[in-house]
Amino acid sequence: MTGGEVAGMLVAVFWAILVSFLAVVLVRLAQTLRATTKLVADVTEQAVPLLADASATVRSAQTQLDRVDAIATDVQEVTSNASALSTTVASTFGGPLVKVAAFGYGVRRAMSRKGDDLPPAPSRRPVIVGRTVPAARRKKRKG
Repeated sequence: MTGGEVAGMLVAVFWAILVSFLAVVLVRLAQTLRATTKLVADVTEQAVPLLADASATVRSAQTQLDRVDAIATDVQEVTSNASALSTTVASTFGGPLVKVAAFGYGVRRAMSRKGDDLPPAPSRRPVIVGRTVPAARRKKRKG
């Protein structure tokens, strides 16, 4: 064998090794692509119902928010009506009630002054925890 033949033989062996290595890499790549395709199909299969459920939930939430908005508007209207009613009642009955209260106060005061003309009621001895306080101690306490 000549040097050219040996060199040719070495190139052929390296070429066969390279082709074998590339074939193995391509087989593994094909397996990876098949697994990825299956995974994407499974995710798509599960994601479609989830998206449908999420869409239904969002629609339901929007309906509930519309109801809450209507309730809030009604509460605001009731609040303004109650405020107007309170103002009306205060302006209608406020003045006469103040006059009645002042009249009652005047009558009570007049009655209490009228009672000053009466003789004083007999004094009672205060009782502290079942004991009678002597009159001397009572006078000290008032002064």
